[in-house]
Formats: sequence, C-alpha cells, structure tokens
Amino acid sequence: MHAVQQRENGNRETVVVLRDLTKIYRDFWRRTRIRAVQHLSIEVSRGEVFGLLGPNGSGKTTTLKMLVGLLHPTSGSISILGRSPRSAATRHLLGYLPEESLLYPFLSAREALDFYGQLFDLPAAERRRRVDQLLEMTGLVHVADRPIGQYSRGMVRRVGLAQALINDPDIIVLDEPTAGMDPLASRQVKDILRSLADHGRTVILSSHLLADVEDICDRIAVLYNGRLRAVGTVEELLVHEDRFIVSLPAADTDLLRMITGEIRRRMGSEPEVSHPRRNLEDFFLELIRTAKDTETADFSGASEPGLVAEYLSHGEEDKHTLPRASSRQGNGNDNIADPP
Repeated sequence: MHAVQQRENGNRETVVVLRDLTKIYRDFWRRTRIRAVQHLSIEVSRGEVFGLLGPNGSGKTTTLKMLVGLLHPTSGSISILGRSPRSAATRHLLGYLPEESLLYPFLSAREALDFYGQLFDLPAAERRRRVDQLLEMTGLVHVADRPIGQYSRGMVRRVGLAQALINDPDIIVLDEPTAGMDPLASRQVKDILRSLADHGRTVILSSHLLADVEDICDRIAVLYNGRLRAVGTVEELLVHEDRFIVSLPAADTDLLRMITGEIRRRMGSEPEVSHPRRNLEDFFLELIRTAKDTETADFSGASEPGLVAEYLSHGEEDKHTLPRASSRQGNGNDNIADPP
C-alpha cells in the first residue's frame, strides 16, 4: 500500500499535497521574469474532481506541469501518494492531458493509443483490450482507423483523453480537457470524468470555462496572478445563505398576488417573481438528442461515448498486476520534496 495522508475532516485519503509551492521563471542572467505560482498549498482526496480555475496567465498550467514532473518548483514540495512526481513509480500512477494535444497526425486513433500503451510496457493483448475499451468509451470506434490529421479539434481532444487513461492511472491530470469541443462533446467528456471519479479515480483539471468547472468539480481553487484566492466546494463558494428560492407550481395571478403580498407584509421588502428557466447547455443537448432520434443520415463525427472502460472501473484493491517500466526510465527516487 502507498503511504498516504488522511484528511483531518474525514476518512478519505489525501493523495496529492502541494505545500508552499512557488515557481519563478528566470532569464538568461537568472533575473526574475515571472512569478508564475506563489506559495500555493492544496490537498486533493481520492475520488475527488478538483478544478483549478482562473484567467489566462494565472498559473494553472504551470501548476499542473509541476504536478506531473514536467517542471521543477523553485521552492515548496509536491507529494503524490507520499512520493515525488519525479519518481518513475509515481509517473505510472499519473495520466496527463496537456493543453495542446500534440499527436502524430498520420497515425490513426487506434495506432496512437497502441503506441502510448507500448511506452508503458503493456503486453500486446492487454494493449488491444484497453484500446478497444477506450475507443468505445470516448465514442471514437467509427473513426478509429482514420488518420488523426483528419479529425476535428474536439475529436483530437478525445484521443488525448484516451491516451491519458491508457496506463490505468490513479490520478488524472487534465489541462483544458474540453477545449475545442462543441457543447454535446463537452457534456459527454464531463460525464466520463464524473464516472471516473465515482470509480475511485482522482481527477485534477484546469479550465477557464466556468460552467465546466461548476458542473463536475467537487471542489475548486481559484488562482489569480499565481496566488490562491479561494478554495472550497462549489456549494460553499457560490451559495447565498442569506437568500432563499421558493418554487411554486402553476398558479393564477390572484393567488400569486396574495402570496407576494403576504411576503411583502411580513418581511417589508418586495419578493422577486419570475419563471424558472433551464440553462442553454440543457436546451442545446435536448435539441441535438431530438434531432439524432429523427435523423437517418450517417453522422461523420464521433459517436455517443460508451460506459467507462472495464479496466478503469475496478477498485484500487482489484487492480491488475502488470509489468512496470524498467529502471532505465528513472532512478526511482521517492523523496517527497523537489529540489529548488
């Protein structure tokens, strides 16, 4: 078992810990150019969807790159399941989707996923099994043998998500996972991520799309200018506890006038009365689903995603024992703190 810390407010395992994390970019003469991340401290639990939210340049991508070991912090420390992200053993527990999906355009989705499976030393039979399940899960079965260079940007992001899952990761780190996707594809990917968390995976994502973060994240951290400005559950950060909403069934004008008049008399202020409305995403998705039910022509894009891949749906205790990478991939240093 991995050495993990426990959250003080519950029994859920804390699998990612950032402590006083700082990243400074310097010029050729070692002068400070940009303080990208400043004294950031965050903890993330197993099975949680955690979102980093902020405008461009707020430090989200830098934080994620330090988390997966692509950048070294100037100061502070990172612990992933009690280990440094620089450890080769740790990297086998991580899945990463970068901001730009730089995939080989001449490979098909099936070939690309098989290639990434080989990088993790997966046996051929296991690679084929996982690739088939990932193509089904991401809705790419019907275009699996088409060159990626012919894909739309949203379809390329689906391939990128699949490659981030090929190694059966415990912690999935995603930088703008729905970038370039239409609302239907975005909703489907968000459903996949929520399902992964429900199966015990930890998802850490960044986005500047507020609706995406609000939809699926258990907790969010808001960054600005490299500093943490707020952190908490969506409910904690967004709910107005000093106001209430009362939803009534259809009522005639006289009844509404009587109800609002009584509220006005008792509270001394005018209540707001309006019809509830669904959000634009719900309306769009319903419209598209209706069109799909009546459309007879074949659709050239990605299809409806399937269930979470079988190999991703098991619990931690049921994980397959597969060959890990050889020692040539790293020195296995398990020190938690990264050097400055």
